[in-house]
Amino acid sequence: MPLGHLGLNVSDLAAAKAYYDGLMPLLAFEPFIAADDQFSYRPADGKVGTWLFFYQSRVDGDGSRHRTGLQHLAFILKTPAEVQRVHDWAASQDAEIIHAPREFPEYHPGYYATFWLDLHGFMLEAVCHRDHSG
Repeated sequence: MPLGHLGLNVSDLAAAKAYYDGLMPLLAFEPFIAADDQFSYRPADGKVGTWLFFYQSRVDGDGSRHRTGLQHLAFILKTPAEVQRVHDWAASQDAEIIHAPREFPEYHPGYYATFWLDLHGFMLEAVCHRDHSG
């Protein structure tokens, strides 16, 4: 079974909602909850998958993928073209791009991904696991 859900604390809930409202449809997620103290997304069209919940941080400080805690979130997409589209969206948001879309053969043949930092410093990945050579 997939992981049920993840909760992420963010320093600016409104800014995070605006950011993720643009990103999540590209990753095949739809809004679930939109309240003053949280917002969330679930896999679109009733698909099985991990739901994401966002909450306002209660303690000041920036997150870091280099400290104990969340290292990164990876979203599986069906095609390399979808990975490219997500990368283009992230670049249009002035995201810090860690890796532009490319194959990562050290993981397995056909592992095609892009990595970037969101506005709160979370490293995100969009990945296609299929061989795209043909």
